Amino acid sequence: MSNIKTIGVIGAGQMGRGIAQVAAQAGLDTALFDVNSEGLSAGVEFIQKQMLRGVEKKKWSDSVATEVMARIQPCQALEELKDCDLLIEAATENKQIKFQIFKDLDKIAKESAILATNTSSISITEIAAATGRPEQVVGMHFMNPVPVMKLVEGIRGLETSEAVFDTVEAVAIKMGKTFIKVQDVAGFAINRILMPMINEAVYTLYEGVATVEDIDTGMKLGCNQPMGPLELADFIGLDTCLAIMEVLHEGLGDTKYRPCPLLKKYVLAKRFGRKSGRGFYEY
Repeated sequence: MSNIKTIGVIGAGQMGRGIAQVAAQAGLDTALFDVNSEGLSAGVEFIQKQMLRGVEKKKWSDSVATEVMARIQPCQALEELKDCDLLIEAATENKQIKFQIFKDLDKIAKESAILATNTSSISITEIAAATGRPEQVVGMHFMNPVPVMKLVEGIRGLETSEAVFDTVEAVAIKMGKTFIKVQDVAGFAINRILMPMINEAVYTLYEGVATVEDIDTGMKLGCNQPMGPLELADFIGLDTCLAIMEVLHEGLGDTKYRPCPLLKKYVLAKRFGRKSGRGFYEY
């Protein structure tokens, strides 16, 4: 852990900005990269608002908020991450996009750098194969919203070294997270359980068993879940839920992972949930 001083985060969206925030709060110099200048600015602005909100709620002092923001360096050129000790990719859940990012990172990152992915379902071994350093590629699956959720799912690829895995575990703990160790199989552990539940809730709606509201109310009051599965799907993003279900279906080959046709239809209609203003609910 002592050799990890600087972290680069690729992607300033919902997950990337959260990872950058907790890294900076843990005292790590953090470079936040995004190809989209507007997205990058929005990500930094969001972090700043979160830090100011924390000051207002007396979670930390104004000086702490200032120090945290000073540790975050926005970047628009990937080459600016070349001296980072740990690079965490937090781009969209798309195989080809991730493979290209890792090919590019492999070219610019220093020889000792660890390359981590925040993928929620895609094979770490397959991502690592896009690089010339598979032993230094690892999965760090943060939960959303990152500053609030305490879990990091650690996934070791076929070639991931013990030293690298131990290092990212130590980094996660430094960020205030609990680190669980999971095998590199489709969906890992969390989404292997969570996504089929969400998919089944969509099937329950699709087949007319119950309404959106009654499905969510039933799961909250009957199963003690803080958020109903359809509301949670909207929060995660229906496009992300569909992508993960497709990885599960393809990777495990079991029909029980077949994405519900209604989920596919909503994604085709660009009803992605909160981020688009409409999913199973309107926002």
